[in-house]
Amino acid sequence: MKEVYDVIVVGAGAAGVGAAVGAAQAGAKTLLVECGPCLGGAATQKNVLTYCGFYTQPLPSKQAVGGVAEQVLTELQALHAVEGPVRLPAPSSHVIAILDTEGVKLALDRVVTRAKVQVLLHTMVVGGSRNGDSITAVTLQDDRGPREVSASAFVDASGEGDLAAFGGASVRYGNQGIAEVGTMSVRIGGIAPNADRSGGRWAQAVKATKAAGASSLDKEDGLVLSLPISGDLITYYVDATYNALDGASITAAEITGREKACAYLKAAQTIPGYEKAYIVSTGPKFGTRESRHVNAQYQITEADITGGTRHSDVVALGAWPMEYHPGGGEPTVWKDIKDKGTFDIPLRTLMSVDTRNLFSAGRLADGDSGGGGAIRVMGTSFATGHAAGVSAAHYARTGGLSVREIQAVLREQGALIDGDNLPDPLMLVAL
Repeated sequence: MKEVYDVIVVGAGAAGVGAAVGAAQAGAKTLLVECGPCLGGAATQKNVLTYCGFYTQPLPSKQAVGGVAEQVLTELQALHAVEGPVRLPAPSSHVIAILDTEGVKLALDRVVTRAKVQVLLHTMVVGGSRNGDSITAVTLQDDRGPREVSASAFVDASGEGDLAAFGGASVRYGNQGIAEVGTMSVRIGGIAPNADRSGGRWAQAVKATKAAGASSLDKEDGLVLSLPISGDLITYYVDATYNALDGASITAAEITGREKACAYLKAAQTIPGYEKAYIVSTGPKFGTRESRHVNAQYQITEADITGGTRHSDVVALGAWPMEYHPGGGEPTVWKDIKDKGTFDIPLRTLMSVDTRNLFSAGRLADGDSGGGGAIRVMGTSFATGHAAGVSAAHYARTGGLSVREIQAVLREQGALIDGDNLPDPLMLVAL
């Protein structure tokens, strides 16, 4: 007998967890499908140990994402597995939370278990069925073989947009065929406690090593952060351009990326106190910033970011500025939100243009190059996922959508959707 759900969520990163828990809390029988071995997406499978987008940027900083994300933060704090809000040194000065990988895995397990979400790890979506303007079922694959499961509504939080593409929804790759560069995060251990861990000192070492003939060190400046619990460093220096949908392309990037990681380690070992430094882990997956987008009823644009746009159908807030990585050695392009506050993400941004029971979240949510560079980060992905999950549950129950009712449920679940009325300021930790 075919398995039947109210809501099926594909992808269990920040967006997928937000969607699944939001849907389940709204009363939907919910299945969360993940091809990897754990929840958490980039935070647990790609070594991206920074939650960006949780907090507004100016002093005093405020929390801009609540709801499911707040449950996760509470669990992480109980495990001493998060530090934040943390303000990075100038010239960046952005506000983030810094994570411990194993703590994230455990915290997310607890949150989805408490919400009674059914979870399938090690399971891929390999096909979809469609009837008219709706997806009816998806084909899942594990080591037993394929099987079909159906639902009334679906949320694609897979990052690569497999559910939408296989289900016949309108999608595109990147913007104008161009996607942001990806980064392989590298974790470094064995550093003396009194060693200089600043990004500036790393940049000096990289530039000096490059000048001595290390041609593979193509990026001279990158983010370097100390992690909670272990005290290891997480570094973001190894970039690559690849097609995230093409196994051969991403394989080549990862092989080259590991070689680059060794080269950057050798540069770091020239810093006093780094003589015994070693690579704890790379990736294991490249941190893909952009591949497919689900074409939606409204696209977040760069003008929305810089203008701090408000919408009557707001279901989530963006608090991370535009951060676009063009690759090719070009510097990252940053543009602030108006007044360094928040911008609204409307329900229409999460609604497929041609598939009425499909919602998207995370980096699949529709944005142009600038807009996508702001809404793709994990803190904001929790918010778009939460909104997509509640919307999917509402659609599964009613067969339609009421913005007012969806907003009411989001507020009941603790989501923050009023950018002009955020909670009290938070105490910042400066690096």
